[in-house]
Amino acid sequence: MNDHAKGLLLTTLGVLFVVPDSLFVRLIEADPMVVAFWRGLGAGVIVLLGVLAFQGAGAVRASLSTGRPGLIYMLLMGSTAPGFVLAVTQTSVANVVFIFASMPIFSAIFGRVFLGERISSRMVYTMIVVIAGLGIIAYGSAENEIASWKGDLWALYVALAYSGALTAVRQLRHVSMIPAVPICYIGAALALLLVVDPWPALEGQWLLFLGHGAFIAIATCLLTLGPRYITSAEVALLILLESVLAPLLVWAVVGEDPGRWAIVGGAVVIGALVVSNMVALSRRRGRAMPPEIGA
Repeated sequence: MNDHAKGLLLTTLGVLFVVPDSLFVRLIEADPMVVAFWRGLGAGVIVLLGVLAFQGAGAVRASLSTGRPGLIYMLLMGSTAPGFVLAVTQTSVANVVFIFASMPIFSAIFGRVFLGERISSRMVYTMIVVIAGLGIIAYGSAENEIASWKGDLWALYVALAYSGALTAVRQLRHVSMIPAVPICYIGAALALLLVVDPWPALEGQWLLFLGHGAFIAIATCLLTLGPRYITSAEVALLILLESVLAPLLVWAVVGEDPGRWAIVGGAVVIGALVVSNMVALSRRRGRAMPPEIGA
């Protein structure tokens, strides 16, 4: 298997493992912050054990010595754990994942502001359409009893925080940030431990909590490794699978209807990103093609 095929396989598996994330939040009966605690602690401990087994404690120490970019990454990533659970518990899963799909837009904006990267005209047009799609989703929240603007705002925060974290870590390309992931998740769990009592919720639900943490841990590692071997456009297209599959899974298991406006707005967001990334892929392949003989 060549590196490109390996990247496609790892990234696709990572997306598939992250798809049930919202469903776990729906199935677990506990306070949202208790769910966030066990989600962060479970995923963090599992990733930490893997890091210690394959990379050793030195890798963790290296991630702690990455300066301000590393600190920004860890703080923002840690804050996404409770932010995600609050988003899913306060609005529809469809709204959450469709808003998450807009992360490439925020990443482009942050790259321009903080790294001085140019925003292409293709991305500008994509931004306009995506913002329109997010507006449709926000409008529909007022008409869907499951959806709420409060949860939509939390989903928007998570998209912004995750994009900011990825922007910060791009300044640390010489350092693997997988060892920083357990620091983010376990740190967030310890912070939540100051305000919640997580132990009673374990009774009768410990398998759900364990499964939730394991799925997130595996997804995090795969989505960190896979994109190293494929283009950013291919990564973006594969990650959009979650936006399609997660609402369908929740709809099938717990009967949560996403609502017509969420579907319309989500279709606008996903459609814009698919077209944008397909254009990027075609241009990249066009530049990579060797000239014809005799040309």
